[in-house]
Amino acid sequence: MRYNGRVTPVLRTARFAELTPFEVYALCRLRVDVFVVEQECPYPELDGRDVEPATWHLWFDDGGDVLATIRVLDDGATRAIGRVATAAGARGRGLAARLVEAGIALCEGVPVTLGAQAHLQGWYERFGFRLSGPGYVEDGIPHVPMRREPA
Repeated sequence: MRYNGRVTPVLRTARFAELTPFEVYALCRLRVDVFVVEQECPYPELDGRDVEPATWHLWFDDGGDVLATIRVLDDGATRAIGRVATAAGARGRGLAARLVEAGIALCEGVPVTLGAQAHLQGWYERFGFRLSGPGYVEDGIPHVPMRREPA
């Protein structure tokens, strides 16, 4: 990743069918780098939900490099934000926060859920998410369920 902080990354939004093969690769690569390699979770990252027609993919693009990404799933009466990942060299610039805000905007009028890593509960509370149940362990990492009611 060659992000040097001098270029303004572009916020991109697409359904899976609209993604180019290079974008699919770049999005998956970042998620594997963060969730599998960095967090040492040797579990399958691809769960089949990325390709669902109603799933939104949001990311910051810097000349073909994906700096940060999230996805928004349609779970019927609710939407779910997940797979929030930022490249190590792009952290601390507010990219993930801007993606979460954009993801929430896609869910207007509908409750939004997510499974937050427990140490990030306070970070998600900044966006109006509240604890919605007991904590649990997923892939060896403590998580908490959170929910945001529509404004």
